[in-house]
Amino acid sequence: MDEQVYDNHLNIITVGHQQGFTDSLHHHRYEPTPYDLLDVLFTHYPVISEDQLVDVGCGKGRLNFYVYHFFGTKSAGIEMNPVFYAEALENKKRYLEQHEDAESSISFYNCLAQDYQVADQDNKFYFFNPFSVQVFISFLNNVLRSAEEAPRTVDIVLFFAPQEYSEYLETSTAFLLVKEIQLPDFHKEPRERFLIYRLCKMDLN
Repeated sequence: MDEQVYDNHLNIITVGHQQGFTDSLHHHRYEPTPYDLLDVLFTHYPVISEDQLVDVGCGKGRLNFYVYHFFGTKSAGIEMNPVFYAEALENKKRYLEQHEDAESSISFYNCLAQDYQVADQDNKFYFFNPFSVQVFISFLNNVLRSAEEAPRTVDIVLFFAPQEYSEYLETSTAFLLVKEIQLPDFHKEPRERFLIYRLCKMDLN
């Protein structure tokens, strides 16, 4: 299915012009992960209903609706831009018209990533290059504190990530790279891939 067909299927609006640019040096322009690439990711990286995924820089909520619709996975979306946040809430209203059971399974938060209160159930965190490595480290420290307080296995999923993200995870944390999913344009752009890093519950002791 193409982008518009997917949106129609989910009864949401995430295609089209992405308004709301940022003038921050630490926050990057938002664009949604293409649906066909989400298909590739979750073919190789299954999620289940017991998972709770956090999309860091969720925009209009595409990934949140996708994982719930196809896998029953609960999710939270963090979005600092009030315009995108409002559109995510509007998309939730549209989605709930056909899927009332999703009310408590999809949540959105209008805040800076580092101000998000990581929930004990959050175990997968998705990043499409939303901000600088400094903000990434600050957010990751919150995740690590949460995992120590409520021990669980945690995954970090990176798409089109800057090298600094991987370098920090590999040199300064106990996260290990467990999967690399190369995409069709990888030979032209090495960042065109998904990287999955994992911190196992047993490594928190």
